[in-house]
Amino acid sequence: MQRQIFTEDHAAFRETVRTFLAKEVTPYYEQWEKDGIVSRDAWRAAGRQGLLGLAVPEEYGGGGNPDFRYSAVLAEEFTRAGAAGLALGLHNDIIGPYLTSLGTDEQKRRWLPGFCSGEIITAIAMTEPGAGSDLQGIRTTAEDRGDHWLLNGSKTFISNGILADLVIVVAKTTPEGGAHGLSLLVVERGTDGFERGRNLDKIGQKSQDTAELFFNDVRVPKENLLGELNGAFLHLMTNLAQERMGIAVAGIAAAEHLLEITTDYVKEREAFGRPLSKLQHIRFEIAEMATECAVTRTFLDRCIVDHSDGKLDAVHASMAKWWATELQKRVADRCLQLHGGYGYMTEYRVARAFTDGRIQTIYGGTTEIMKEIIGRSLLG
Repeated sequence: MQRQIFTEDHAAFRETVRTFLAKEVTPYYEQWEKDGIVSRDAWRAAGRQGLLGLAVPEEYGGGGNPDFRYSAVLAEEFTRAGAAGLALGLHNDIIGPYLTSLGTDEQKRRWLPGFCSGEIITAIAMTEPGAGSDLQGIRTTAEDRGDHWLLNGSKTFISNGILADLVIVVAKTTPEGGAHGLSLLVVERGTDGFERGRNLDKIGQKSQDTAELFFNDVRVPKENLLGELNGAFLHLMTNLAQERMGIAVAGIAAAEHLLEITTDYVKEREAFGRPLSKLQHIRFEIAEMATECAVTRTFLDRCIVDHSDGKLDAVHASMAKWWATELQKRVADRCLQLHGGYGYMTEYRVARAFTDGRIQTIYGGTTEIMKEIIGRSLLG
């Protein structure tokens, strides 16, 4: 089905992204995978190409365009290229809104130009060894010391954790406040007491640096409080819909791309003297996946438009996230099976897609959490 949600400007932007990937990412990606981290040069190249800070006001060096469809194009093309390691979506769509919507004028002047140029790489530190989706379990504390906050605690599974120059840390500022006693504090590279642990060894997305972070008596200036004191819970909930939409968009794009390459493969691969595509079981498998992708794409495109218009609610974002990522997982598994032994070889795209995509149903809120959000909205 012909997609109806993009304009000629979006199509031109898609070509820009493809050119960037071909020149600045694909030739170096295998080395990044071996290194466990991408080059900072790629971030600066993305900044020069105008791929960072798409929604950041032009006065700070951004694109000045809040249309989420541009972010969707970026996510789709990076997914098709198998370039999960360069986490522009995290930077643009998850962290960017915190800085633009919550930052003071002084904070915006200090951080956003580097954010848009690629000189400042960002991360958000929420998850802890004992606290994932449950914000009430956060133990990292920030004690008011007059002219600064004294930050102590640890975080884990932090994307961009090694490269990050600026980390938004979720910390407990009112001990008795539970989830409503949390605040957002910005910690900058080089701050005394801020240390990085291991670059964690994951089963997929090898080039995306994911780290442990430690905060030992870190003095965070009062002017680095982002948003309202004790307001982190509301701030986090406000931005989760966009985070989940970004993950969902990547999910359906991955499923569609896997279907494409697997369709080509079964046409060429022979068994028992004829192409696999001549076997009824194979045709049924392809037919089922194609139908699931088509139906999911229709719903996702509607969600993309609604979000671009500011109308998407948390419930439908949760529906999109859990459905698209679970579909991605199913399609990756079935496509790998249809590749046979070759599907288990890392040189084949389907193998990397299988391991890279497995995290999709976990981060940004697990499938189980998404269903809980939807169920509560319907049943109270």
